[in-house]
Amino acid sequence: MTDKDITLLHPKIFLPLWRRSPWVIIFSLITVLYLLFSINYFNFSFTQLLQGFGRMKPILRSMIVWNDFLSWNFNSIAIGMLQTLAMAFLGTIAASIISIPLGLMASRKVIESSLTRFIIRRFLDFIRGVDILIWALIFVRAFGLGPLSGVLAIFVADTGTLSKLYSEAADNADNKQIEGLVSSGSTKIATLRFGLMPQVMPIFISQSLYFFESNSRSAVILGIVGAGGIGLQLSERMKAQYWDQAFFIILLILIMVAIIDRLSRALREKFIGE
Repeated sequence: MTDKDITLLHPKIFLPLWRRSPWVIIFSLITVLYLLFSINYFNFSFTQLLQGFGRMKPILRSMIVWNDFLSWNFNSIAIGMLQTLAMAFLGTIAASIISIPLGLMASRKVIESSLTRFIIRRFLDFIRGVDILIWALIFVRAFGLGPLSGVLAIFVADTGTLSKLYSEAADNADNKQIEGLVSSGSTKIATLRFGLMPQVMPIFISQSLYFFESNSRSAVILGIVGAGGIGLQLSERMKAQYWDQAFFIILLILIMVAIIDRLSRALREKFIGE
């Protein structure tokens, strides 16, 4: 088929985008107007931007020059790193465990009652809709400063998201194994155990590993709002303007996240491959 034939069948296909649909022009104009409004509303100026970069020069210089390195409190930094890893690990493990029954109950292949599934899914939407930082502030207020608030924040926030992902994985499972067990007279529990779970467990584990990798970064931010860990150590040094120690902690965080990312990726490939 030549270009001429295509043009006859679809006369607008070679026209510019703005001539194919008037909505393109309308959307472009709205975008430009909103951009101009935002620049004017926030008083954005390149002079202010350049002044900000100028004030950052001494901070960046202080980060690079490490003074009295051997006298730093490495003990508190090490404890903070361990607390951050513990928060991410415990929160992810707890959320993964509780998300398995919740995710299965939200799946149409497990629960036939649409009303029950609707109630469970709306509950999961609620706890997933609240950001992890808000949960952290709530738990810090309720349980006080420390890693426990961070663990609970990760646990609640991840439960909503993991349960939804688990339910979607169960919904997309192959029906052949399940139908074979049902036709042979297997019970509901046996059908779930031998027909559904072998299909979805590798996906469950892979998603939990990914969340652990993500939570190792989130736990740092939670520490800044009072949940302890390395984020608290970083926040204290930035408030005291110990920029060299703050930069050292940032480097440690990057190394920790890179190692966890590499290990998590290897484990995910292993489970998905199997």
